[in-house]
Amino acid sequence: MKKLMMICAACLVLFNACKRDEYYIDGGKANPDYPGNMYQYLQAKKVPFDSVAKIIKLAGMEEQFSKEDFTFFAFDDEVIKKTIGDIHSYDQGRQPRVLSLNQMLYSSGKDTIKTLDQVNPAIWKKYIQRYMFKGINRLKDYPQIDMDLRSIYPGSLHYDYNNEVSNIGVVFYDANGVKYIGYRQLVMTYIPDISKPNDSWNPSYVASSDVKPTNGVVHTLRFQDSYLGFNISEIFSDVYSTGLLPSQGAN
Repeated sequence: MKKLMMICAACLVLFNACKRDEYYIDGGKANPDYPGNMYQYLQAKKVPFDSVAKIIKLAGMEEQFSKEDFTFFAFDDEVIKKTIGDIHSYDQGRQPRVLSLNQMLYSSGKDTIKTLDQVNPAIWKKYIQRYMFKGINRLKDYPQIDMDLRSIYPGSLHYDYNNEVSNIGVVFYDANGVKYIGYRQLVMTYIPDISKPNDSWNPSYVASSDVKPTNGVVHTLRFQDSYLGFNISEIFSDVYSTGLLPSQGAN
């Protein structure tokens, strides 16, 4: 009888694990196929990708997002909003604000960004490409990563379109006290210095995986107060050195 109970318990755990794998982390099954290309998908999803679609157009990348097959870890409009920010160092409650491009430009005596088209298109392109990876890779195509046991489950390194490196892996969560049988979540970590691949880790977790337009795959990153390109000092240096263009009113 004891042996029979153990077999039944094992079967129940296996059943729950398999059933859980059918779901995304955002809690629901959905049709992953989108009847249009990747650029059309981002245009259609004005929340949260309205500004994302605009900077893709400003960067001259519409054709790439419409025809080329690749994997895109999509940041959202809140990332762009936070990166540009405003000139104020404190909010109305006199609490320090996070750094932003406009705050840093203002402090440097430079004009601030009022419309998206004032930023050099090459800068938009550089930072968009940091989220683009060749090939079509769904969640199932990435190896496991355990942030506490990276020596055993390290994820894998991937070169983006700028030939820079990110670690991408799948976190296998625990369930009912059993390791790794819970839901699974993609995580992308930009590595600023490949000679020190284990330093300066700031993981960006995926909110929804495996959306499949007619070209490529989109994994939407969960907003985590990150900056576009993951480094506000780097993008500020690029904007500062190139200067701003005259605004054509493209907000």
